Amino acid sequence: MTFIRHIEDFTCGHCKAKVTGSGYTNHCPKCLWSAHVDVDPGDRAAACGGMMEPVRIEGTTPKYIIVHRCVTCGFERRNKIDDADEADAIVAIIQTFAKNAPIA
Repeated sequence: MTFIRHIEDFTCGHCKAKVTGSGYTNHCPKCLWSAHVDVDPGDRAAACGGMMEPVRIEGTTPKYIIVHRCVTCGFERRNKIDDADEADAIVAIIQTFAKNAPIA
């Protein structure tokens, strides 16, 4: 699997924010949603095209990971949090996951 860099600007399919891509941008920095466009990172080979919801945050600072789940097919992918990502959006995902997590 070789990463293929695509420098693409896009409009977020969830919140409609205009996003300037860097070639490594794979989610909206405002709401953290993504799109299911890749089979392997950067290949644009996914036929699904569904929206990828940020469902949880993993890891520790400064290496947090967003876990996205496709709302169409259920595929999950882990993506690094970017410096441009809004802290409030990250905290909201952490709070939502904590509220919905099963009690052990």
